Amino acid sequence: MSSSSPAPAADRRRWVTLVVVGLAQLMVVLDATVVNIALPSAQADLGFSDGQRQWIITAYSLAFGSLLLLGGRLSDLIGRKRTFVIGLIGFALASALGGAAGSFELLVAARALQGVFGALLAPTALAVLTTTFTIPKERARAFGVFGAIAGAGGAVGLLLGGVLTEALDWRWNLYINVIIAVFALVGAALFVPSIVREGPRPKLDVPGTLLVSGALFGLVYGFSNAETDGWDSPLSWGMLSAAVILLVAFVVWQTRATHPLLPLPIVLDRNRAAAYLSVLIAGAGMFGIFLFVTYYLQLTLKYSPIQTGLAFLPMIGMLVVAAQLGTNFLVPRFGPKVLVPVGMSLGVVGMLLLTLLDEHSTYAGNVLAPLMIIGAAMGTIMPASMQTATLGVDRRYAGVASAMVNTSQQVGGSIGTALLNTLAATAAADYLSAHTPPTPEVGVHAALASYATAYSWGAGFFALGAVVAALLFRRRGQGLSLGTAHLPESNLGAEPVIAH
Repeated sequence: MSSSSPAPAADRRRWVTLVVVGLAQLMVVLDATVVNIALPSAQADLGFSDGQRQWIITAYSLAFGSLLLLGGRLSDLIGRKRTFVIGLIGFALASALGGAAGSFELLVAARALQGVFGALLAPTALAVLTTTFTIPKERARAFGVFGAIAGAGGAVGLLLGGVLTEALDWRWNLYINVIIAVFALVGAALFVPSIVREGPRPKLDVPGTLLVSGALFGLVYGFSNAETDGWDSPLSWGMLSAAVILLVAFVVWQTRATHPLLPLPIVLDRNRAAAYLSVLIAGAGMFGIFLFVTYYLQLTLKYSPIQTGLAFLPMIGMLVVAAQLGTNFLVPRFGPKVLVPVGMSLGVVGMLLLTLLDEHSTYAGNVLAPLMIIGAAMGTIMPASMQTATLGVDRRYAGVASAMVNTSQQVGGSIGTALLNTLAATAAADYLSAHTPPTPEVGVHAALASYATAYSWGAGFFALGAVVAALLFRRRGQGLSLGTAHLPESNLGAEPVIAH
């Protein structure tokens, strides 16, 4: 009797842990869109220019994107619970600083600090999930929930941002993180397990950290600069070229480092490589939904911010249903080789349907169906990919393997932002030059042409993802390479899940 009594308590503890890490993930993910809604109000309040406005977004993206792998590795080295708590506290304080900012400069600094602590928090949350849920059936359920949060967080941010901005003040788009963090901190203190470290503590790969952080900074900055200054900007290509050089140097160094930041067998496994690429491509394709559908609803159909957020709710509902159905029933039966290409194909269908929208379209008749199809697509792609990306990794490298998921999503979003914005702007300019004089009606049609171009390219991203996933993922039953056979001091399964 005594030997079996702790089982229910341990089971409850695991599921409360899922709630805690889900709150942290939601806080990080929704922050990417909730602040967008607040920007016009913040600009009017603080008096910064349109040119300066982009730095509210870019400061966060640069810090977050460039430090993700470092954040993931730190969680492996100093302990996941400790890193998780530090990330929560830091993110909350940075959010409070941003909410109270009385100047543009302080708001940018606070956003950069949010990015720093977000880079610590996001991979650690996924790593905690990876090491807590080891039973396959429970793992599937947990990743279904976590993947749904990762996919739906952007749409939740649109709704929450609209409500907070209209009902309260733009500053509450930042203060809300403090409230979420308090609940997550209490849950972390009580329920997130501590991991008992066995063996010597490895050292941090400082040269590798500097190389990859510089490379990721160059990638995010290069794409962000291309979005604002165009693809003919020398700075854009200079940063992207430097990023490629640093990335190559990082890979070479990882083959020689005694304690590599990112052991290459982790990413060279076919299944994990396919999962990371799927997250990257889906992130690039999804950008077209949140940005351009928001533009369409607000500028063409004249929706308010709250109405726009509510319009995305059916998509979120479909995403959650698809995530649970996929991870609990379909992935165990068919594997990611079938599910992820199916999800990507649904994304293609949804995007192509969006290209048919015009100024006479209605939400119920023309917008709802493609949004729900894309919700089903993301609910099929994200949980299966995230679960596969962290499956079979040595527990001591779970943090950096999880960080690769977030890095893929961030880089994909940066690529999608720059490419789709540029292509849409070019399409609008071409339409205006071909239809003169520029009447208000011509302007509406030019905007619609730009949206349709973005959706078409988004469909192309998803089509590419379907091909990549179908070719790279292993067939079910071929087995997953653990990716750690040649890692230094590898000792699979040596660490217990929960400290006693």
